[in-house]
Amino acid sequence: MLDTLTKGFRNARLKLQGRATLSEENISEALRDVRVSLLEADVDLGVVKAFLAKVRERSLGEVVQVKTKRTVPGMPPGFEVTAGDHFVKICHDELVALMGPVDDTFEPQGRPAVVMMCGLQGSGKTTTSGKLARMLLKQGRKPMLVAADIYRPAAVEQLTTLGRKLGVPVFSIKGMDPVALCNAAVSQARNVGRDVVIVDTAGRLAIDNALMDELVQIRAQTGPQEILFVCDAMIGQDAVRTAAEFDRLLDFTGFVLTKLDGDARGGAALSIKHVTGKPIRFLGMGEGLDKLEVFRPEGLASRILGMGDVVGLVKDFEEHVTAEDAERDAKKMLSGNFTFDDFLKQLEMVQKMGSLKDLMGKLPFFGDMEIPDDALDDNELVRVKAMIHSMTHQERRDPDLLQTLGRVRRVARGSGHKEQDVRDLYDRFKMARDMMKNLGGAGGLLGAMGGGGGMPAFPGMPGMPGGGRKPKRAKPQVSAADKLARKERARAARKQRKKNRKR
Repeated sequence: MLDTLTKGFRNARLKLQGRATLSEENISEALRDVRVSLLEADVDLGVVKAFLAKVRERSLGEVVQVKTKRTVPGMPPGFEVTAGDHFVKICHDELVALMGPVDDTFEPQGRPAVVMMCGLQGSGKTTTSGKLARMLLKQGRKPMLVAADIYRPAAVEQLTTLGRKLGVPVFSIKGMDPVALCNAAVSQARNVGRDVVIVDTAGRLAIDNALMDELVQIRAQTGPQEILFVCDAMIGQDAVRTAAEFDRLLDFTGFVLTKLDGDARGGAALSIKHVTGKPIRFLGMGEGLDKLEVFRPEGLASRILGMGDVVGLVKDFEEHVTAEDAERDAKKMLSGNFTFDDFLKQLEMVQKMGSLKDLMGKLPFFGDMEIPDDALDDNELVRVKAMIHSMTHQERRDPDLLQTLGRVRRVARGSGHKEQDVRDLYDRFKMARDMMKNLGGAGGLLGAMGGGGGMPAFPGMPGMPGGGRKPKRAKPQVSAADKLARKERARAARKQRKKNRKR
């Protein structure tokens, strides 16, 4: 996500590394990388010029203050701020100003409150309507979905399926005009005690006057408190231009930026607020109904600058695990007594939280690393789960049983993997367990997934900061039965070779 932007800001920061002052020369050199990355990310040209001008102006204003390194009050002794640190802070502040401010509360009021979803064809309005309904359910609201898209084949069926999954009613009357349908839906919601009506309108092109007029009529008839423009992040500046036309006719209240997890550019995220004056309210970060995030400019700015987003990461964890479960699991992990059953539980939680690349992007200590895409393979989680599922209950509870060659071979055959893969999994699991037990560190459990082309290991793991060479694998213990079988196979092979020589 936003790799193009992150790379440009990273290069700019590296060029200022070790500099004691911010001067016209080194600022221009750093901003050159920023400008290229912004343009490659399809950010509006006017936005690029305005952003660079503000960063340059503020940076030059800091020359006197950063001529020498300064110790920061309140920070540990020896912590010093450099010219590069000031540059990053300025960029962060200007990115936040560019995308914000945003009211992070979404509490539409009314009896019932009406939320109108609009946007281009294929932007993800129907899925986003379902995600929004789920978010409102978690807030204790009683939403109703309205299938006002009568033109796209299977649109009504798609929304009905989403409503069934959520336990939310979907209002639809076959053959009814969309404007009359929305009016009837608001009346029905009032009668049955539903306090929020989410209207899923048909996708359209801004140049389609008839369909645009339909939207204007729905707005006039239902009086929505929120009009959200659902925008595909991957279409870049086209999204911004189209949004401006929709805003002219509807005066919407904010954006929902979808498919941001699949966009390496992110130009729309930086351009929309500046061009239209309307804020981004939500981010769609995946297909699941739980993949809708309240937009936080500070979090996205930090991720663009490679500083992670700890607040966003904590919110993800809170979404999928209770405080009691987290405390219990933490105590068990820190004791070093966790098992493959505990490990499997953690893997399933990680899968629910989203892609590995998105998760790693929220961790601050990965900000300065260029991790190749093949090192964040979500399929590695599937492969690890397959190996664990091929273990017996006894092996999951007592992982050290996998030191036996026969057990390793059986797990490998059952999961469709090589014996070496099973040994590597055990090695990393054991190392993470020992590290947690000896050092009381955090995150070691997930680190057991590292190496071998899958999820990168955490600090202390091979190939990462604090890690060394791959630990020597303990020699598998061979049972008496395995030794006897091995001797029989060797004896049979010798006999066969003798017969072949005689022939």
